[in-house]
Order: sequence, then C-alpha cells, then structure tokens
Amino acid sequence: MVKHWSIARKIYIRLLLSIFVIMCLSLVTKAIENEDTFPSKQSWYKGLSNIWMVRLMLNLIGYASIFIPAAILVRYLKKIKYNERAGSGPVSSIIKLCVFGLEQIKPSLEEGSSAANTPPQEKTVWQMTVTLIICFIGLQVSFLTWGVLQERIMKYDYGATDTQSGEKFRNSQFLVFINRILAFILSSSVVIFTRQPRHTAPLYKYSYCSFSNIMSSWFQYEALKFVSFPAQVLGKACKIIPVMLMGKVVSRKSYHYYEYVTAAMISLGVSLFLLSRGEGNKQWSTATSFSGVILMVGYMLFDSFTSNWQGALFTTHKMSSVQMMMGVNLFSVLFTSVSLVEQGTMFSSLEFMFKYPQFMYHALLLSLCSATGQLFIYYCISQFGAVTFTIIMTIRQGLAILLSCIIYHHSVAQVGLLGILVVFTALFARIYFGKKSKSAKTNLKGLVKTEQSQSLLGNGKA
Repeated sequence: MVKHWSIARKIYIRLLLSIFVIMCLSLVTKAIENEDTFPSKQSWYKGLSNIWMVRLMLNLIGYASIFIPAAILVRYLKKIKYNERAGSGPVSSIIKLCVFGLEQIKPSLEEGSSAANTPPQEKTVWQMTVTLIICFIGLQVSFLTWGVLQERIMKYDYGATDTQSGEKFRNSQFLVFINRILAFILSSSVVIFTRQPRHTAPLYKYSYCSFSNIMSSWFQYEALKFVSFPAQVLGKACKIIPVMLMGKVVSRKSYHYYEYVTAAMISLGVSLFLLSRGEGNKQWSTATSFSGVILMVGYMLFDSFTSNWQGALFTTHKMSSVQMMMGVNLFSVLFTSVSLVEQGTMFSSLEFMFKYPQFMYHALLLSLCSATGQLFIYYCISQFGAVTFTIIMTIRQGLAILLSCIIYHHSVAQVGLLGILVVFTALFARIYFGKKSKSAKTNLKGLVKTEQSQSLLGNGKA
C-alpha cells in the first residue's frame, strides 16, 4: 500500500509540473499577443503572425507543452514497471490503457473457442477487388469534394460586397481542429454502438501519427498560399516514392525493383496529364516561392510517415479501422485545442465562424467530407497497405481533371494522353509482376514443404 502511495505521489508531482509548463507557455504567448504590454499602438504580433514560420513555431510550442511532459511521464511509468504493481482502480486502469495497453485475451478450448486459434479466412480475389473498388470510389467522392472546399475556404473573401472588401480566413490550425473533432465524434459513436475487437494498443502510440497527420494537414493548408498549381501537382503526384522510402524506415519494409519503377511511372504519368491542362490557362499562377517548396516538402514527409505508422499499428495490434480513427483523432483534438487556446486564436476563430455563416457552412461540410474520407483511409490502409492507398490518392488527381474534360467537353493535349497511357501501363505492370511474385513465393513454399517431408521420410526409414 505504501508503494502505491509513493508511486501516486510521484505521478501527481509530474502532472503538476506538466500543468505548470503549459500555464507558463500560455502566459508567454498571451503576453506576446497582448497589445497593451508594449508601448507601440500597432500590434507587431499580428505582423509576425502573418509569417508562416512564426505560426509553425507557435504551433510546435503548443504541441511541445503536451508532448514533453507526457513523454517524461510515459518513460517514468515504464521505468518503474507501473503495470506490474498498479492496483485495479479506475485511475490505474486508465494509466495502463494509455501507457501499456491491454493484453490480448486468448480463449481456452474448453470455452468452446477452438475456432479462435484458427487463422481468419482470407478473402477471395473477387472480394478483395470489390473492397478495393468501394475504397476507391469512397475516397474519390470524399476528397474531391474536400479539395474544392479547402481551396475555397483558404482563398475566399468572406463578407465581400460591391462596396466593402471581405476577410480571408487564415488560421489553418482551426480548420484542422474542426475536421478532427467531427471525425472523433463520428468514430467514437461507431465504437460505442457497434461490436469492435479487443483494443490492445497503448493509446500514446496514436500520438505519433496524430501529430504527423496534423502537421501534414497544416503544411497542405499553408502551401495553398504560396504554391502554384504545377508545384501542387508535382508534390501530390510524387508522394508514392516518399511513402515507399518511409516504409523502409518505419516498418523495415522491402520493395521489389518493379514497385519502384511503376511508382515512378505513375507519378510521371499523373504529372504529365495534370500539367498538360495548364497550357494556355492564364489564370493559373506560375509563381512558386521558396517557402511554398519547403511547405510542400514538409507535407510529403509528414503525410508519408502517417500512413506507414498507421499500417505498422494495424499489423502489430490488429485494431479495427474505426478504433484507429478514434485514437488518432482523440490526440489530434487534444493537440490542436491546447495549441489554439495557448495562442489565443481559438475564440477569434470561433468569432469569425459565427460572424460569417457561410464560412460555418463551408467548414462543417469540409469536416464532414474529411471524416467520411478518414473512414475509407483507415480501412484501405488496414486492408491494402500504405502504398496502395497512396496510389489511389495519386490517381485521384488525374481523375478529377479527366472527369472535367468528359463533362465539359474539354480537349486533352497529346502530352496528357501520353500521361494517361503511362499511368495505365504502370498499373497493369504492377498487377502483372505482383501476381508473378506471389506465384513465385507460393512455388518456393511448396518446394520447401516437399523437401521437408522428404527429409522426414528419409530420417524415418533410417
């Protein structure tokens, strides 16, 4: 009992230190923001807040006020092996769930669970094809709508009239917050009211992909302000290679040479097709600043880490896609809300939302598309992996303009047709070599089993 009180006291002290750090950072940010603190009547803070690097730094400070104390606490609890000496109370159970996770229950044969030890039945090729088509359609519909709304929100002048100029909404982090809180409500409702597998992953592991997911969204929103259309196309179309490279780092995955070649071909084909649509279009900006390039690189790095880390969690802990969605968005809501409050922009963003009902409508519709898209994202990654998901999202870029050409009878340039040909050639090559590789592995396993059975027979005769 004395040991439990000693552990609880140490945890309590660390929690108090964490709260103190958060309060200090919040007071510093508030002091910078407060115009009355300085003799100058003009708010130099507002000028600094228009610089994306300053906004990024303030966001990171807000996230660090949660990450650093939490990391210290998790490391301490693991060091003292809290799960081995903790009691069975509600607080201890929550701490164990957050830091250590739950053990996988293995039912005994006496309980009538002999089928539990048998591996789950694999889906047929037809079932996998239908599932892939459903994921493809769901992702296209959700994110085509999401992309249109995203650009409209970031570039639209709300409240503009013939006699008065409007206001642009500039807080990218608040949009991320709205998207994530609606996704969390949706996923938690599904988890509560439907049957889900036993959750074994420590909750803190979701914080890594949650942070990278927030940062990739933030970089993408910010890049819209600095990056021209061709740069956006090249950045989004070339995501497959960074995802594969990140898979080698995160999950120690190995890829065949044909996978790298076809990935490069898909990126090239989509880029050719999309860039061909920009020829002769004077409305498309060609000016891309150095800041825009940095933002696009940040977007690709964080985005490739997110899908690979989620794929690794699916492989290790076998959670459902809805459980993954709930865990990731739980931390996303926590990170973004704390950062917004510390920066003092939460209430100003809410004020902007209620001031312009059209923005509220756009933001809620954007969040609904994002939440629906996340359901398809997590399910697609759990079933087919991060690379397949990235290929689907890359093809989406070309499909959007291809549909526009069909509906509005736009002509497609020869370079665009060449890009389409390259993409489909790469997809068919990927399918062909993938089947060939699987059949080679199957034959190899058959040969190994045959050799093992022959050696056993030979030993038996001897």
